[in-house]
Amino acid sequence: MKIPNSNQAVIESSKLTDYLLNIEHKRGSTKAKLLVYFGYSPENWQQLEADIRKYHLNLDVNVVKETAYGTKYEISANLLTPINRHLLVKTVWQIDIGTDFPRLITLVPD
Repeated sequence: MKIPNSNQAVIESSKLTDYLLNIEHKRGSTKAKLLVYFGYSPENWQQLEADIRKYHLNLDVNVVKETAYGTKYEISANLLTPINRHLLVKTVWQIDIGTDFPRLITLVPD
């Protein structure tokens, strides 16, 4: 099963620049250091967005969970990073109650 309406998926630029690629973020710094090591950067956050869309949104979902806020979807797969190395990550998406499109919640090493 694929995430419903994945072609309408929302990946907020601030989720990437202020959290996932921010090495000074209180909770996201470990993720950011790993992503930067693999060639991603806050200045070129669009590359991470494009890679998530390319390598995750076209795959089948590994886990589906109903929550009080909507339906969560988890996808585990490699990203082919800017340094031409694979990085296995899990992306977590949610379709909030009252909406019909997924939004990126987080990305974690898998």
